[in-house]
Amino acid sequence: MSEPDPSLLLRNGNIVTPAGITRGDVAVEGGRVVSIGQRLAGAYDVEMDLDGQYLFPGIIDSHVHFNEPGRAEWEGIETGSRALAAGGGTCFFDMPLNSEPPAIDAAAFLEKKALAEARSCTDFALWGGLVPGNADKLEELKDAGAIGLKAFLCDSGIASFPSIDGEPLREAMRVASQLDLLVAVHAEDETLTARLTAEARARRETSIRAYLDSRPIQAEVDAISRAIEYADQTGCRLHVVHVSSWEGLAVIENAKRCGVDVTAETCPHYLLLNEADVLRLGAPAKCSPPLRNEAHRTLLWNALFGDQIDTVGSDHSPSSPDLKTGEDFFALWGGIAGIQHGFTQLLSATADTLNEHWPKLAAVCSENVARRFRLPAVKGSISEGGDADFAVLALHPPEPIRAESLVNRHPFSPYVGRSHRVRVVETFIRGKPAAAQRGQFLRPE
Repeated sequence: MSEPDPSLLLRNGNIVTPAGITRGDVAVEGGRVVSIGQRLAGAYDVEMDLDGQYLFPGIIDSHVHFNEPGRAEWEGIETGSRALAAGGGTCFFDMPLNSEPPAIDAAAFLEKKALAEARSCTDFALWGGLVPGNADKLEELKDAGAIGLKAFLCDSGIASFPSIDGEPLREAMRVASQLDLLVAVHAEDETLTARLTAEARARRETSIRAYLDSRPIQAEVDAISRAIEYADQTGCRLHVVHVSSWEGLAVIENAKRCGVDVTAETCPHYLLLNEADVLRLGAPAKCSPPLRNEAHRTLLWNALFGDQIDTVGSDHSPSSPDLKTGEDFFALWGGIAGIQHGFTQLLSATADTLNEHWPKLAAVCSENVARRFRLPAVKGSISEGGDADFAVLALHPPEPIRAESLVNRHPFSPYVGRSHRVRVVETFIRGKPAAAQRGQFLRPE
């Protein structure tokens, strides 16, 4: 018979919620928050005086690529979940690729689930894949507990996970709607990006600048518009991942006003970095859609605080270092390793205005994610009756992020060398330190 979870009392913390920041105590019993208030009384197994440190709701990262099984040498569930916890995260949603086999049927999905149950220190959910020819597998993916379905409207870079668009995508979304499964799309127009890539290669231009120019904002806008059209026609719940541009958000915002059930995700790197960083850093800052110019980065911040961005996910998509090396920028693996520092960099960037801006970050990084993906009601917020999932954060003078501090499998990231002001003192999952946990599988309600 297992020992009961120790009770915990956190005193004198600044508790961050989407409603604001309040000073108080948080009491935990049986892994749940049982009381929030001032000078709480009672005897607890563990007491911590936070002395004004911040208690931030556990980050729910709805967009990671841990690449296991099949490509664990790129990352892996054990190292990836530890990096998430080091950055204040308590739950991840793993994408169906770049695993091999990809999670496009129940058998592959359940294989990944078993690995995560054995190796993850944080809670987790799993995406199923939506590819040509697997519409008859969607019901079994739902039954297996898929948090949603992921589709690429452009080349995914993984041969076993082909893109889907046009009538096949529309019909698959119709099936997903009947099953009440949310569909997430990587929205870039393959026709446009393929043509621009071919033209650049014909000119023997394979530089960083040529790559950036081959994936214009118009490619994102065209694909988002098409996916929204299909969602409107089929009644499918739609989530557009890693939106990189103001124009893309404007299309989504207009669709919302017209009654389409669509939400927008962006990533920390689009808020923190711009195309000048790609030109400076090279491969560690390559992603798709690519980083945009500084004006767009500023507009994304405005959109975040203007309620036009629903969720923020890391899109942590690392690879082995050899795939990030070469002269042909088009051929290098496009993915940013940002799970450990991306979210705390957002907190650092707003540390001078935290009373105004951290509540919004608590919403888009935690509460909104739990609500949109229908996680159990105990997830996503610091509230009485909820799971005690949160991170203790301390502010400190600016200091650079060092490569040796990274705990994901390969110690490179575009955030290395950047100044940060927020340190994760401890991450708790159900009231216990993440390092002492074995993560639980979460399915949508």
